[in-house]
Amino acid sequence: MHDSMTKKLDMLIDRQAEIQNLLIQPETSNDINLLTELNKEFADINPIAELYSEYKDLMQVIEEAKQIIEMGDEDLTALAEEDLKNNQDRPAALEKQLKIMLLPKDSADDGSAYLEIRAGAGGDEAGIFAGDLFRMYSRMSERENWTIEVLNLRPAEQGGYKEVSLKLVGKGVYKVLKFESGVHRVQRVPETESQGRIHTSTCTVAILPEVEAVAEVSIDKNDLRVDTFRASGAGGQHVNKTDSAVRLTHIPTGLVVECQDGRSQHKNKEKALSLLAAKLKQKEEDEQQANIASERKIQVGTGDRSEKIRTYNFPQGRMTDHRIKLTQHNLDQIMDGDIKSICDALLAENQLALLSQLESE
Repeated sequence: MHDSMTKKLDMLIDRQAEIQNLLIQPETSNDINLLTELNKEFADINPIAELYSEYKDLMQVIEEAKQIIEMGDEDLTALAEEDLKNNQDRPAALEKQLKIMLLPKDSADDGSAYLEIRAGAGGDEAGIFAGDLFRMYSRMSERENWTIEVLNLRPAEQGGYKEVSLKLVGKGVYKVLKFESGVHRVQRVPETESQGRIHTSTCTVAILPEVEAVAEVSIDKNDLRVDTFRASGAGGQHVNKTDSAVRLTHIPTGLVVECQDGRSQHKNKEKALSLLAAKLKQKEEDEQQANIASERKIQVGTGDRSEKIRTYNFPQGRMTDHRIKLTQHNLDQIMDGDIKSICDALLAENQLALLSQLESE
């Protein structure tokens, strides 16, 4: 293990001991914010500390086995050689795990996220596919015990949606879904296709981390145009009588958000403002990272077929993620929300890329 990595790990162990001491102090117990912050930091460090302890114990076992072999004790040499044989590959594997655990963490990973789906190229079929993706992410949210808050649904004429805006609330939502952003392509035979020809359509998906407080982003009310209108779609008599839906336009950037789920115009405006804050913060971060070649964030495209990140091929029952060349032949299960393994594979690939960059530096 490199000296710089050992030094970093030893500093974490020292910090863990320091936190343990702080947690038993009376003044810490009386400060709920400090107590929460320290407990979170301890929870983050503890798995690394445990793995590092395992690594050090293993290295000690290997060193002792080598010393026994050097001593030439016939009774113990065979056992020592067996220990070396069984453990010779483990240090490298543990070191790799530790490197990954030491990678810089995205501060938004633990939080909730906004999900946007927009129909792209393909006409009516694109809208139907947007509805399929809406269902896929909704079913995944149920599997992960996330709460779904619908912000905006714009139905398409032939079924499905032109646009969907959701907030998915739960721990680690953004970490799981952040590589879903991009153009999703579907290949299948539409129900209206009499010749049995396969059509190709696209939808764009955007995943935005929740901004913990709107105050994190400066939004001048003079930069906002606020429009109210009647909510569309199902909703009973209420939607025909009240202008409760809200559209916010951020004039300097041209960003537009809508919320029409709640009956209260005030609540809809509050939700729309939170979504706008998330978009503005993401835009700022994207601009900061624009010149970093290794940046792995996947941007939302125009919906053009050439910008695809993933293809759902219904005739062949397969899904292909083109970024990591992953193909799975369980399309029915995927469309029913079984996509955690795909998200995990993307996350792992990103970690390996970051690790490779770190080692090269």
